[in-house]
Parts: sequence; structure tokens; C-alpha cells
Amino acid sequence: EAQFVESGGGLVQAGESLRLSCTASGFTFDGRAIGWFRQAPGKEREGVACILSTDGYTVYTDSAKGRFNISRDNAKNTVYLQMDNLKPEDTAVYSCAVRAWCGTSWWGYAYWGQGTQVTVSS
Repeated sequence: EAQFVESGGGLVQAGESLRLSCTASGFTFDGRAIGWFRQAPGKEREGVACILSTDGYTVYTDSAKGRFNISRDNAKNTVYLQMDNLKPEDTAVYSCAVRAWCGTSWWGYAYWGQGTQVTVSS
């Protein structure tokens, strides 16, 4: 089954950092874009950042700009999300998925993983 496997979440205090990993299982993401998403309790899932596997082109939502950094290791079929200066409002389940392009829209992604929980205490 083609899907992503996310890891790296945990419980941290405000101001601390986490590095999330997203590894493709059952397929390779060569030539496609990988997006990170998050869903907080009682809220809809929202896009956070995406990266194009070919040239590293990235897009960030306003909530992620300046604090989060998305990167990829094509050899490992893995995408990372470095999150610095975490805030309580970043608390959510973070997951990733793949699409053909990286842009400011967040529809049409596939191969969702189970996600990894990030909890930020104040």
C-alpha cells in the first residue's frame, strides 16, 4: 500500500523545536511535490508547507513562514519539517501527502499517512 509514514512528534514547551520526518512507503515521490499538513482538535486540516522533489521549490503558509523549514532527501524518499520557536497554537496532528505540483492551494493530495502528534505546552 502506498502511503507516507510520519514520525518525530512529541510534547515540547513553547519556544522549543521539533523535526518531523515523512517517509514514502510503497512508492517514490520523484518529480512530485510533498506537502505537510496539520489538523488541530475541532478544526479542519490545513496546509503548512510543500516542497517540489525536483528542485526544492517551497511554499509556506503564513503560519509557518519564518519558523518552519521544509527539506527533502530524495535518496531516502523522505521529507522533513523543522519547526522552531513552537507555540501552543501549533498543537496538532501533522501529516504529509503527495501531489504533482507545489503551490498555494492545498487540494488534490494523496497517499496520506497516519500523522504524528505535536503538542506544545505554554
